[in-house]
Amino acid sequence: MSTRDEILDRLRKNVRETYDMPDLSFKKRSFEDPVKAFIQTTITTAGAKLIEIKPDDDINEKIHEAYPEAKVISSNVPGVKADRNPDTVAEAQDLDGTDVGVLMGGVACAENGCVWVEQTMKEKAICFISECLILIVSKKNIVSNMHEAYEHLKFNEKYNFGTFISGPSKTADIEQSLVYGAQAARGLTVFLTE
Repeated sequence: MSTRDEILDRLRKNVRETYDMPDLSFKKRSFEDPVKAFIQTTITTAGAKLIEIKPDDDINEKIHEAYPEAKVISSNVPGVKADRNPDTVAEAQDLDGTDVGVLMGGVACAENGCVWVEQTMKEKAICFISECLILIVSKKNIVSNMHEAYEHLKFNEKYNFGTFISGPSKTADIEQSLVYGAQAARGLTVFLTE
């Protein structure tokens, strides 16, 4: 038995009260057109940019149009010309200085504009250390609410990690003034594909 299993086993033995799971049979928020709602929420509530990508568009041109000042691009997405690859760097710190990280997004949620990003790369630091992120999202992966999103989650057996990302990182905790990039990327752009 692993240390983790031992700890969990001890916790289970010492639970004195148990509680029933909450009733989730209530009516969930849904949208007639989840794609349209996702676009609206992403650019308003989440504060991200959104660019629709057509099948014949050159993704590398679109990346440079979105971030013309970017000097270092990190990605392991096929077809993206990147200066650094999170699969081949020696350690996470090697991704420091990334101007734009380009990642594949999974399921996307219309109610809050968040996108599931599964760890499909060796170093997940790219999700948090990049100055700006581009998430590539397919319209077919957009759902209305988080209940539907959780039904679609899949974990990569190799890494078993994923996170929802929504808009640029921001906080107003520091001297009560809004600061972008406090915990992660200062800017986020969603590339919406067919």
